Amino acid sequence: MSEESSNKSVVVIGGGPGGYPAAFHAADHGMDVTLIDTEKNPGGVCVYRGCIPSKALLHIARVIEEAREAEAMGVTFGAPKINAKKVRAWKDSVISRLTGGTGMLRKQRKIKAIQGVASFVDDHTLRVKTSDGQEDTLSFENAIIATGSRPAVIPALNIDSPRVLDSTSALDLEDIPKSFLVIGGGYIGLEMGTVYAALGAKVTVIEMTDGLLPGADRDLVKILAKRLEKKFEAILLGAKVVELKEQKNGIKVRFEDKDGKAAEKLFEKVLISVGRTPNTKDVGLENTGVKVNKRGFIEVDGQRRTAVPHIYAIGDVTGDPMLAHKASHEGIVAVEAMLGKKSVFEPQAIPAVVFTDPEIAWAGLSETEAKAKDIPIKVSRFNWAASGRAMSLERTDGVTKLVCDPETGRVLGVGIAGVGAGELIAEGTLAIEMGATAEDLKLTIHAHPTLSETVMEAGEAFYGNATHAIKRG
Repeated sequence: MSEESSNKSVVVIGGGPGGYPAAFHAADHGMDVTLIDTEKNPGGVCVYRGCIPSKALLHIARVIEEAREAEAMGVTFGAPKINAKKVRAWKDSVISRLTGGTGMLRKQRKIKAIQGVASFVDDHTLRVKTSDGQEDTLSFENAIIATGSRPAVIPALNIDSPRVLDSTSALDLEDIPKSFLVIGGGYIGLEMGTVYAALGAKVTVIEMTDGLLPGADRDLVKILAKRLEKKFEAILLGAKVVELKEQKNGIKVRFEDKDGKAAEKLFEKVLISVGRTPNTKDVGLENTGVKVNKRGFIEVDGQRRTAVPHIYAIGDVTGDPMLAHKASHEGIVAVEAMLGKKSVFEPQAIPAVVFTDPEIAWAGLSETEAKAKDIPIKVSRFNWAASGRAMSLERTDGVTKLVCDPETGRVLGVGIAGVGAGELIAEGTLAIEMGATAEDLKLTIHAHPTLSETVMEAGEAFYGNATHAIKRG
């Protein structure tokens, strides 16, 4: 352990997927670490009220769907019986096991934990209000702001009703409504819509833009949308909700379709899922030299330093993409910068996954982005209809897509739609980071029969000779 590292100290504000890996990494390098968070154990929104509980519920939804799909294979299980209380308890047990583990790891590293809320008094001092009502000040040498984000609110639709949910309360799964409206066709709305639909609710989605998952590759979204149209009651694109009114038996929703025609419908429950906003207010940043842009995000450099050199910021508070794994890597970079290492956050690709059914995932340059920026590309695709493994799963509704440099074949982007796309995207991300070419993917022997073979065959398709693809021209 170096003399330099053992003399440094850091306070980390926020124990989410950015904050606690940063705290752990700092402690592993001999730093004196204090972690401040509202929860007893590390995990943050991702573990307590986001990524983990939603994926636990999505797994249940997938099991239900697989049971229904088995009928085509000659196996009938009958109608599922949903015990919401047990489902909720199982989901909560997953959270407890994870946070219990991170709590133990924190103690092993001898990290000082303060359960409470922190705000800056100045560039070197924090005011901390603990969960037991105490208030104190804390001086620091270095600080990492990892306060995350919260669900965005539409003022016009902000009514005080237990029937109107956000991404947090929707995970509580108090009951299964007969009718369920999702306002917003982004990844959170579609994931929760998938859960509630599988559990028996009739789900309607209203999205303001002309397509689900705005900004995502249309080739991938098209596959997902086709399946969701069968699972959901309705998907209304180019529409907007203008008013919510609570009724005795539900929420009356007034909305306008893409032609401006108004309509009203009653829903038992409504989920407002229109994105997230950074937690940069009420942190006392105005008392420091830290700069915040017009969108509320903290400005940082490549090492995640703010305008105050000894104050760093990571995760959702620094801007898009708001992803847990991005925050974790930023936290490592920030700590290494404190230690004087030449570490910088400059990934070639950050994978994104939508855990719907089917999953869609992408990394690097998309075809849409390339066209917008006039970047020359060559796209190769392999449809899962020709995948033996996809056939054996009765899930041929998928595609693996490579976006490559037309001259060198270097992989610039990868997109996958289909069962398990979230697992498969890792190979694509690695290919981009390592500067691999379509030929590298083509020549890498993949196990048979697997869905990962679709990556290899997409590499072959770049050269026009994929084994299982129809040869054209």
